Amino acid sequence: MIKTILLIGSGGFVGSVLRYFVQQWFVQLSDSKIPWGTFTANILGSLIIGIIYAFVEKQGYFSQELRLLFAVGFCGGFTTFSSFAAENFQLIKYGDFLSFAIYTSISVISGLLAVWAGMMVVKTLS
Repeated sequence: MIKTILLIGSGGFVGSVLRYFVQQWFVQLSDSKIPWGTFTANILGSLIIGIIYAFVEKQGYFSQELRLLFAVGFCGGFTTFSSFAAENFQLIKYGDFLSFAIYTSISVISGLLAVWAGMMVVKTLS
């Protein structure tokens, strides 16, 4: 159990720190009301988890430990769905319904497409 916690925690630490840097980079690039850093982290995380799950489906490619480290830990720390929800709440709270609709729609659709793309990359290369 301790090994599992350390694997998930280590991956989560790296993912969370990387997410922070991605968000800060986008803050410096744009003054848009849409939180593009969170969007980017969620889509990249969705792509990565799609790749991981495709490798898991091909038995022997990922051990249980690596799955915990990368899928649960790293992707869990890197993707920011709680931030996504809070930021959408702020857009609604301030009456910016257009940004809310755009951000929510492209995030969900792009995330699903990124998971699919990650799985297709592995299937194509295998």
